Amino acid sequence: MRLALLLGVAAALGLSCCQQLSAAAPRFTAAIEPVRWDDLRWSYREGCPVPPAGLRTVRVSYWDFAAKPQEGRIVVARGQAANVVAVFRKLWAARFPIRKLQPVSAYRGSDDRSMAADNTSGFNCRFVGGTKRWSMHAYGLAIDVNPVENPYVRGSTVSPAAGRAYLDRSRYRKGMAVRGGVLVRAFASVGWKWGASFGDYQHFSTTGR
Repeated sequence: MRLALLLGVAAALGLSCCQQLSAAAPRFTAAIEPVRWDDLRWSYREGCPVPPAGLRTVRVSYWDFAAKPQEGRIVVARGQAANVVAVFRKLWAARFPIRKLQPVSAYRGSDDRSMAADNTSGFNCRFVGGTKRWSMHAYGLAIDVNPVENPYVRGSTVSPAAGRAYLDRSRYRKGMAVRGGVLVRAFASVGWKWGASFGDYQHFSTTGR
């Protein structure tokens, strides 16, 4: 009813259909909150390099792949929470699609399960694969975006497996990170770097590692 009323008023003012839809579009919303234990239950453990007090849950609006507005949550370092809001505000304005946006604890802390679900996630207290070195995710200083559309590629290894459909990075499809594209520019605007140089197309972090 409210949408119909807005469109009627817009029509009376002589606005185009696209202008009418733009006027009726929902607004971006965001909130930075103390992290909840439910969001850390499977992703935090004793010995992690950052305490729970150093993390925040960020709630933001995003567009899904059906161009419908959604609200999601992501856990990041407290000092970067405002920057993360700024990134998602830019993605919202550009209607860049996000498949899912949930803390990795929703997947029992499994990076593999989160990637397979095409989930965009931040904090996860884990090592860099095959090493004993903390990942930037363990500090809440990295975010993986749309892992299926932006897989990690190392030799013949592609993670997640469904990402093989996106190995041709020259053929753009929605949700992809590409040099000079909306997603890369949004993170660059707050000083974050993209992991494309080492084949991690989903990965953005404060250091580029």
